[in-house]
Amino acid sequence: MYGYYIHLPGSRGAFHRLWLLVSCDFCVLRLATLVLCPSCVCGQSCPDTRGGVWVVLLTCCSILFQHPVTDPSGILSMSLVELTEKLQAGALTPEMVLGTYMSRTLEVTRELNCVTDFLPECEEQLQSLQERSDRGPLYGVPISLKDNYNYQGHYTTLGLIKNLERPASEDCVIVQVLKKQGAVPFVKTNIPQSMLNYDCSNPIYGQTLNPHNHKKSPGGSSGGEGALISSRGSILGFGSDIGGSLRFPSAFCGVCAFKPTGNRLSKIGLVSSCPGQKSVSAMLGPIARDVDSLVVAMRALLCDDMFQLDPTVPPIPFNDEVFSSTRPLRIGYYETDGSTMATPSMRRAVLQTKDLLEKAGHQLVQFNPPMVASSLFELAMKGLLADGGSTFLDNFKGDRVDANLRTQVTTYSLPSWLKSLLSVVVKPLVGSPN
Repeated sequence: MYGYYIHLPGSRGAFHRLWLLVSCDFCVLRLATLVLCPSCVCGQSCPDTRGGVWVVLLTCCSILFQHPVTDPSGILSMSLVELTEKLQAGALTPEMVLGTYMSRTLEVTRELNCVTDFLPECEEQLQSLQERSDRGPLYGVPISLKDNYNYQGHYTTLGLIKNLERPASEDCVIVQVLKKQGAVPFVKTNIPQSMLNYDCSNPIYGQTLNPHNHKKSPGGSSGGEGALISSRGSILGFGSDIGGSLRFPSAFCGVCAFKPTGNRLSKIGLVSSCPGQKSVSAMLGPIARDVDSLVVAMRALLCDDMFQLDPTVPPIPFNDEVFSSTRPLRIGYYETDGSTMATPSMRRAVLQTKDLLEKAGHQLVQFNPPMVASSLFELAMKGLLADGGSTFLDNFKGDRVDANLRTQVTTYSLPSWLKSLLSVVVKPLVGSPN
């Protein structure tokens, strides 16, 4: 280690020094990775570089947060609903819970490389929570944040090395709201470079692995969140989604996520690789191990604090009456959209869900969504790349391009006349949009 030490368990100084230890060693680790290991710079994982540091950090955590009464496995096995109840009742303290999840997170990210940054400010937040007379609905709940969430004093990199020079000047609105509701952000998680990719790798932090199969991808772009939540390194995380960036990692990692309607939650302070693109709206949302946890998160977020911090968000609180209603619903479903064919397992999942909903008393109506392919190309793709991809390409000027993005960047970089020629050649092979 680099001159930092740890007090005996139980002192507040110990907590602070462990965070200092974690943060400093993580910075040294990344610098060493970039300078000493060219393979990592090219987007490859390098366990040999990380291993020694993480072993010591895990040992420190296991000693520091050892508690004579609380079983860490018990805390990790609780649902968010159970955890919030015990925190509110005082059966668990925020320090116990955070310590347990931090130790687990260190263990998980050593295996999967899903965490990019630790947030030592959480110690001050724990102290302020104890001084508050009101306990928010997320009191003492440790949460993880996708890399693109601004957190004051920390980097929002998007996997771009040049962004390591610009730490965020303030928290994004959602982080401010989460803190007001009692949540404790403690880590940020990995993403694909630029976020416009369905894998999870970048030249700064390397490749994140799927928790169920290390040869597979966790999905993207909220892949670090999917891997961490699935491995019980965090009980509640927050990502973003424009074309599946929450939904793909949830499917690949076996967890649950929710993409709200556009502008339902504030996006102030969330960083994009294509700022100004308004045609296809991105939206942030929660990711957790079960649906009930998503409900807890949305109920907490849709509050006056957010509506005051961002007046552009419709001031519509969570409607418990509608959510709790047992009135039968009429629900449309389809097995395929006619453009992208579903796998047999996907069709089976849809039909199993249909059967469960019908048994619950709801009416299921099959329908065929119209003009899917033409809408995808004419509205979504042309909206996202209305400038021919020039804003996207600006991100990579003077920066390294991750191996997973090279084909994408090369294609966008082609001159317009060549793109037009290629479209004429390829169109007969793929057919016209319906």
